[in-house]
Amino acid sequence: MRQAKIKRETKETQIQLSVNLDGVGKANVQTGCGFLDHMLELFARHGDFDLQITCRGDTQVDYHHSVEDIGICLGKAFEQALGDKRGIARYGQFLLPMDETLVLCACDLSGRDYLGWRVELPAAKVGDFDTELAKEFWLGFVRSCPGSIHIRQVAGENTHHILEAVFKGMGRTLKAAVALDAKHLDEIPSTKGLL
Repeated sequence: MRQAKIKRETKETQIQLSVNLDGVGKANVQTGCGFLDHMLELFARHGDFDLQITCRGDTQVDYHHSVEDIGICLGKAFEQALGDKRGIARYGQFLLPMDETLVLCACDLSGRDYLGWRVELPAAKVGDFDTELAKEFWLGFVRSCPGSIHIRQVAGENTHHILEAVFKGMGRTLKAAVALDAKHLDEIPSTKGLL
């Protein structure tokens, strides 16, 4: 069972998160930020991940701590659920169109953290969500589940569409990367023998 539960408590946030990498895309997300809830529900649905998140954060300040810490927790949950990464495909990529928007997502669950973020967001906010926090979310994720993640905007004018394409695209990308490779179930997908 490729599942994990994470609990994180700081002076800024209290988070409980669980993920099932072999789920059906069911999400129960309550972060305190409606837009982030929406993005994470899309991520779960398009990745076929079962995801439960509750977060109580210092949202009277802003959403920064909640968004970053949820990214950290989600990354830790993926890392824990993957174990030694035996049998996984390791790589994933997806080119996601959404109306005028086109976003390329790619990842290598290599154990080495890198985020290539080439996304230009026309608006500073969507609702009350600071759009620059999307990058902070994925930085938190990749630092906790080390891998190489590239997110590149090819086209797009509507900030909501761009961010939605990012989260949907990353759901599809990680779904491919964590998928089990039937030909190599007993192998670590690296000539080094370690990821």
